Amino acid sequence: MISRAFLALITRDMQLVFRHTSDAVNPVLFFVIATSLFPLGLSPQPELLRSIAPGILWVNALLATLLALDSLFRTDFDDGTLEQILLSPVPTPILVLAKITAHWLVTGVPLILCAPLLAMLLGLPQAAWGTLLLALLLGTPMLSLVGAIGVALTVGLRRGGALLALLVLPMYVPVLIFGAHAVDAAAAGVPVSGQLLLLAAMFILALTLAPFAAAAALRITVG
Repeated sequence: MISRAFLALITRDMQLVFRHTSDAVNPVLFFVIATSLFPLGLSPQPELLRSIAPGILWVNALLATLLALDSLFRTDFDDGTLEQILLSPVPTPILVLAKITAHWLVTGVPLILCAPLLAMLLGLPQAAWGTLLLALLLGTPMLSLVGAIGVALTVGLRRGGALLALLVLPMYVPVLIFGAHAVDAAAAGVPVSGQLLLLAAMFILALTLAPFAAAAALRITVG
């Protein structure tokens, strides 16, 4: 029963997103356009772009995720579905994790797929592309997991976008630091196992705790 409810909620959320394609396309377009503007705004010098490419890619991925974060629970709150989720016999953290998974599939996965093209645009060495993809594969789910807590706390506010950013951006800093540093180290030919292991540890911690924290925050907000 739990697994069927988990998969059914993921399928439902993804179908809703694909009916409103702007919700899925806007974060990817922001990621691509914002990254493409840096060579125009700074300098087309390959050395400069190569040195700042990890930071550019990670900051833009973070902001693109934040752009789509407010819709995680907003529609369900407005139409009353969120109350039904909280009243469901299935444990609320499981259903919250399903919604977070759907959010990552329609937001994080396209960002990961676009990353190599943008890395090539910025002149990032091919030796660092694998590390970039692995770091994003570990980091973008964390952005959704941690962001879900902030969304759950602000879903009852009509204009909670600014407050949401203030809540989640400080918690995103460790992911940004270790993710960008791993890519930078790979580009320099330095071992990156330490940074990737820290990202993996943070991902496991977020996966374990964030659904429970978000579920508790939803009960406080909706109740």
